[in-house]
Amino acid sequence: MVPQTPHFDPAHVTTLDSVVHNKPHAALLVVEQSPALEGESLLLGAKNATLVIMLSLILTRGKSILRNVPANDDVIHIIQLLEKVGAIVFFDKDTNILEVDTSGLDGYEVELEIMKKTRASVLAMGPLLARFGKADIAFPGGDVIGARPIDYHIKNFEKMGVSITETGERITAHTEHVKSRNLLLEYPSVGATENLMMFATLIPGTTKIINAALEPEVFDLIAILKKMGARIDVSVPATITIIGVDALDSVDHTIIFDRLEAGALLVAGAITGGYVHLPQAPAHAMGMFLMKLQEMGHTILIHPSGMGVKIKATKSPRAVNIKTAPYPGFPTDLQAYTMAALTLAQGTSKIHETVYENRLIHARQLVEMGAQIEITHYDTAIIRGVEELYGTHVIASDIRASCALVLAGLAATGTTTIAGVHHWKRGYQGLEDKLRALGANISLQE
Repeated sequence: MVPQTPHFDPAHVTTLDSVVHNKPHAALLVVEQSPALEGESLLLGAKNATLVIMLSLILTRGKSILRNVPANDDVIHIIQLLEKVGAIVFFDKDTNILEVDTSGLDGYEVELEIMKKTRASVLAMGPLLARFGKADIAFPGGDVIGARPIDYHIKNFEKMGVSITETGERITAHTEHVKSRNLLLEYPSVGATENLMMFATLIPGTTKIINAALEPEVFDLIAILKKMGARIDVSVPATITIIGVDALDSVDHTIIFDRLEAGALLVAGAITGGYVHLPQAPAHAMGMFLMKLQEMGHTILIHPSGMGVKIKATKSPRAVNIKTAPYPGFPTDLQAYTMAALTLAQGTSKIHETVYENRLIHARQLVEMGAQIEITHYDTAIIRGVEELYGTHVIASDIRASCALVLAGLAATGTTTIAGVHHWKRGYQGLEDKLRALGANISLQE
């Protein structure tokens, strides 16, 4: 997965710029240096759980209800996908309740345009194969953070008897002599684990996924599948066992709270020297991240139940070293936020990104704001803390990068304008409003 070109390819940056500058009235996030953020904030459902859970409803027949669903653009894209294959969908964005009736599903083909909007769309493959014995999809789009190949998905579908043909940008799959079996993942891929598990729920016999991803969002998918009537068990070492059933029922399910939204709000408190309380933050799923905030010198208070976190920020944060890894390691999705905070920490920090090879692109934009960051090889950032960041115009390359630049802007002198707002809207519902309620000077200009 090592890229053959320098990590910050000028041609790639030009492409990001063109997305913004070719539009005369491009949307912007505008952030002014803000006082110490203080107060309490509530969370919405985890995007990374919501999207796959929405697609899992393809396995059912009837009307299901999902609660705590964030109204971000990625959710809207998956709604469009479900509607294209025949689902009837109603989404109340005010109450965050989603109703999906899958009684009349009549399609197994997903249009290229929808697939290119979000990488989660590839997770339709398993449910479509399980329900129709066929799936016609395209290679997914989404963030520019690395290859994220779907080889792990395809290889293991083929092991289960699925015939797959790749033509240009499309993937056509159908079941031939499908069979349950033991599947050993070379890497604990979240997407492959979820896709294969959903497919296996309706396949006769026992399927084992060994070296499976065990992120909290995967466990939320397991929870709803079991509500549907699936037979699933998790055992050590990192093994998910699925015993196929004949049919799955519609459900009523509440999505888990988003540990990544919680991370953004905690770093907002940290980088501004504030005091923030998140009563719904799943501390039990955020251990490594919270430990690194403590190492920086911030005071972290956790509710005895494991739900609820308070941060009282230090005025003199210290440098720390971070290495991203599958859960329960440090989440790659919290790496960008943390890098923003470390730009102002005393000393030299190191971040080693092991999950996605292009997930350090945001470092270049932080350097534009006065950060001292050196990229070594292609996967390591050396961050030397500075006294001050400066507001300027920057461009978000992905969902988490958009948030990192907002967080840096809260602490930067002057005004920071952030383009690439479509990434922000894909990942968050009203996060700018929550930050503003805590005292941030931020606005979304569309």
